[in-house]
Amino acid sequence: METMSRAEGLAAVRADIARACRDAGRDPAGVTLVAIAKTFGADAIEPVIAAGHRVFGENRVQEAKAKWPPLIARQKARGDDIELHLVGSLQSNKAREAVALFDAIHSLDRASLAEALAKEVARVGRNPLLFVEINTGAEPQKAGVLPEHADAFLAACRDHYGLTVSGLMCIPPVEEAPAPHFALTARIARRNSLHLLSMGMSADFPTAIAFGATHVRVGTAIFGARATTG
Repeated sequence: METMSRAEGLAAVRADIARACRDAGRDPAGVTLVAIAKTFGADAIEPVIAAGHRVFGENRVQEAKAKWPPLIARQKARGDDIELHLVGSLQSNKAREAVALFDAIHSLDRASLAEALAKEVARVGRNPLLFVEINTGAEPQKAGVLPEHADAFLAACRDHYGLTVSGLMCIPPVEEAPAPHFALTARIARRNSLHLLSMGMSADFPTAIAFGATHVRVGTAIFGARATTG
């Protein structure tokens, strides 16, 4: 039953993405669905892989490190690859593990992390796709670069740390309409010649697509309600 419901959830999200792209005059191939698997184990993830999905996201390095290597190895043995994205906050002291495990990191947001990532990229020669997180609502409890500091931070990532940043990520405040936050993130990306936008989750990804999202982060609509974690 759960296997069917997750496969059906994946199909429904794909259909919604296609519909949103059609409404926005966009090619659905330009939107990557990142299936957020945080708190879910291999038994929940395997049916989504079996349904043909290959791009997954996690919030925490330690959780991903505990469950993904066997899944990735199993898929590689079948002649196929998994693409793994870190969408949650990253501590600088976890940069080595993050660069080794993830194909994309969506939460670059401060100088100390830029320095740690640059050191690891240079050390191992592995270059995950990097997104700078923008705190569009200036929420004090939330990570991310303030919009007014974004241009300077992006320049520092490029010129001082030698990092290649490919895009921006945002999480709008839950109590506000998401559209203005997506629009702001897209403006910052355009003026910095960044082509990737990680915007939109289960509740608002069609709106994010209308504002140019290239990566949408969807968990609940695929996997169902999250397990409770301590």
